[in-house]
Order: sequence, then structure tokens, then C-alpha cells
Amino acid sequence: MTRLSSALRQQLSTPLKIGSVVVNSRVLQSPLSGVTDKVFRRLVRRYAPTSMMYTEMVHAAGVCHVDTLPQIMEVDPDEHPISIQLFDCRPDFLADAARRAVDEGADTIDINMGCPVNKITRKGGGSSLLKDPDMAVMLARTLVEAVSVPISVKTRIGWDEDQINAVEFARRLEDIGIQMLTLHGRTRAQGYNGPARWDWIGRVKAALSIPVIANGDIDSVEAAVRCLEQTAADGVMCSRGTLGYPFLVGEIDYHLKTGNRLPAPTAIDRLLCAQEHLRLIADYKGYRGICQARKHMTWYVKGFAGAAHLREALCRIESVEQGEDLLQSAIAELEAQGETACLWPTAIPLQGTQPPCDEQPILT
Repeated sequence: MTRLSSALRQQLSTPLKIGSVVVNSRVLQSPLSGVTDKVFRRLVRRYAPTSMMYTEMVHAAGVCHVDTLPQIMEVDPDEHPISIQLFDCRPDFLADAARRAVDEGADTIDINMGCPVNKITRKGGGSSLLKDPDMAVMLARTLVEAVSVPISVKTRIGWDEDQINAVEFARRLEDIGIQMLTLHGRTRAQGYNGPARWDWIGRVKAALSIPVIANGDIDSVEAAVRCLEQTAADGVMCSRGTLGYPFLVGEIDYHLKTGNRLPAPTAIDRLLCAQEHLRLIADYKGYRGICQARKHMTWYVKGFAGAAHLREALCRIESVEQGEDLLQSAIAELEAQGETACLWPTAIPLQGTQPPCDEQPILT
């Protein structure tokens, strides 16, 4: 098993400082559209109580002309530290959305300059800003001047192989007051294909004095340690590795702080967590939550006999009861085979507003 060097252990033993915000963890949960809502963040924070969490990416233009904030910007009073991530290419919209995010309780504001999805880049946001660094820097400066909380940026190493500008771009962002940079070690052209190029993260870290967080292929404790050793980054951000596995941030955090490993969740632990996730998201979002839960359920269900059949059934659930019955039957079968739970704690109930379950299914 990969182990932390003494030098790295010493480096990571102090809190992460994002400007004036002090975070007692070097492991962060990334913003994931359609995933990192209040329910998912609560599940992740159960195992990583001091880690920085991020909301789903919020389109700033959609915030500026409404009286009520969209649900994806809702922050529980007790879920700190928390950052709200914004994207747009218009400085006035970004500034207004940032001010409203601070009013909602955001400890920091993060600007998305890395999302590779076409529907985001066509709007001038996400990784499209890598092709116009002057615009990107102007947007970042606008937010630095608009709000009192620290501003961070999440981006990629470049647009494509011929336009890797990570070091120069990062320096410009630091110069105008960005307090932390999260760098995904792929170009926009790569999407999520091929290995993350951690060497570029190391080059950016060497060039900056603000914290640099490594992102891309952080899917295990071993990967996190290898990345930190290779890059000397100030922390890691977990993304797709947490899909159906909200334990990951806490596992890495625990190892970085103690040098020890938590027991791996068993298949039953994952199914119990899936049950809770289903109940919480349905309570929070109604029928829309059940529809969204289908994808989450398929991410939880893997690694045991009959998992494929169960995933297929969970993709069709129309009620919480239907999903819970399927999951409970699978748990009973695993228990009959001698599988046990390793007694991971149960989730803390959500606080805050609970929208009524009044949404109707969309037939396709």
C-alpha cells in the first residue's frame, strides 16, 4: 500500500487556508452537476465533517432575475465549510449571483472554468474561458472586487494539446486575487478520457503561492497519496470516485490525518447508504428526487452477485417503497451468504426547507 512520506505528512498536517477561510481538511468534494445537492453533501459530510463541499454548478444568469434562489443554491445553516460554484461569461451576472450566494451562506465562491460539456461551453462558461484568458481574468477580478469572501477557480490544464496554458493562466489568476486554484489534469479536448496529467499540476503548484488542489483520477486513498507525492499539491478534490461511494472523501481525509485506513464499506453498507439516499432525496425533491435517485442507485449497486439485475430493476422505480423493497431483498440475500455491515454510522437528517412531493413523472 502506498504510504505518505514524512515530508508530505508534515505539509498536510496544518489546516488548508483559502484566504481568510480555514478548512481543517485537505480533501475536498468537487461540484458535480445533478449530484452534489444538499442530500449528497450531507452523506459525504457524515464521513468527512471538516471537508469543503461544493454545490452543483449554478448558471449566474438564472439567479439574477428571480426572487427565490434555485434549489441547487440552498445551503443548510450547519453545513460548513461550503462553497457555491458559479459559471457565466457576463461579469454583472456573476457579481450579482456571487453576492446572493454569500447571503445564502457561502464561505467561498468558486468559478467554474473547466467544465467541458458543450451546453456549458456554448454559453461562454466552463472550459471555453481557457480560449480567452483575458476574459477569464476579468471575470475573476470582478468577483474578487464584488464580495468579501475568498474567490477560487476550478479549471483544466488547457483547451487542447496545442493550447496548454495552465502555468501562465494560473499566475494571472493569482495576481488578481484568487485565493485557491483547483486544477483538473486534463485538457478540455480530453474530456474525461485518458489519465489525468498530474505533472502539470505539479508545475502549477511550483509556480504559485496560493493553495493548489489536485483533481482528476482521485478515486482511492492510494491514488490520492500518489498524486500528492507527485505534485506536492496542497490537497486533493474527489469527483467521479464519489458516485455511489460517498465514503471516499472521508477515507482519504482519515488516512492523511492518521496514516491509518478505515475499514472498507461492505456491499451491505453501500446498499444501506443507497436506501438512505433514496429516502432523503425523495423527501427533499418529491417525485423528481425519485427520478434522480435511479442513477444514484445504479452507482451504489456493484461488486456482488446479482448486482446487474438489481441495477436494472432500480432504474425503473416509481416510489421510495419500491426501491427500498428491492434494496432490502438484496441485503437479505447478502446476509444469508454471510455478508455483514462494518457499522458505518447512519446519516444525519437534512435540515432546512423540504419542498412538497408534488412533481409528476415525465413520460417518454
